[in-house]
Amino acid sequence: MNWLEDFLALADTGSFSRAAEARAIAQPAFSRHIRALEEWVGADLCDRSSHPTELTAAGRRFLPLLKQVLADLEAARIKAVAAHAQDAASLRFAATHLLSLTFFPKWLAGLEADMEVGAIQMMSDSFQACEDLMAQRRVQFLLCHRHPGVASRLDETAYPMVRLGSDTLVPVSAPAASGRDGEPAHRLAGDAAVDFLAYGPASGLGRIVASQLRKKDLGEERIRANFVGPHATLLRTMAVQGRGVAWLPGMLVQDDLAQGRLVRAGGAEWDIPVEICLYRQPTDMAAVAEQLWRLAQARAAA
Repeated sequence: MNWLEDFLALADTGSFSRAAEARAIAQPAFSRHIRALEEWVGADLCDRSSHPTELTAAGRRFLPLLKQVLADLEAARIKAVAAHAQDAASLRFAATHLLSLTFFPKWLAGLEADMEVGAIQMMSDSFQACEDLMAQRRVQFLLCHRHPGVASRLDETAYPMVRLGSDTLVPVSAPAASGRDGEPAHRLAGDAAVDFLAYGPASGLGRIVASQLRKKDLGEERIRANFVGPHATLLRTMAVQGRGVAWLPGMLVQDDLAQGRLVRAGGAEWDIPVEICLYRQPTDMAAVAEQLWRLAQARAAA
């Protein structure tokens, strides 16, 4: 099973080092697992000379069959566990840092009014790490931000998804030292270079912001990243300190804007609308997880 999961990670990432990191094992051990699997299959499954690593014809043929076998095994395991100890069935969520702290608790409390949730395991991490948890079937659900124009691995592989809410990424800055009401220390209007507080490469919000800024055809000389951080709460702190412009979720900065700790750095044309979405595993899940999914769908449609 470990060899098969390792091969899935390699096919997904196209990188031995990245796949080994996602599987939380040393790269030499990971490489040995892939070689052992190839010896068992009787054919090379990947082309090690290509960058990124590509699957051979044998690997491409092996991959969809392998996914189905693992999906069937996972479904059988879940059904067996649920039948044996339904009352002990737990819910396993992955959520990005901000949503695990702001959106999830209130949303969960709303669900608990209509169902017995039981035990919950929450894993809070970057969007990229949460994608890995879903791909490895270590969680049943993933809560994250999404933009319709920026596809993720989950969209590309057709994981079922329901929209739970919406938010807006707002460009904000500390107020100007001049003290004039509403004046930002860093502004997007005009042609002057702007210091940009950017999300790290593992951030889902970072992918969304980068994609939308590319559409505006702004060069690095216009918006220059002078700080890169892993999540929105850190970028908010840096923005309050006056270090530049950050695109932050409205739910995070609404109090800062109301109290003047932050001000808008640009007009509404710079806003980026985002969705708050819940993804689920495409295979059968425990009864309590399926019940939660049906309830989430019904509430989203209401």
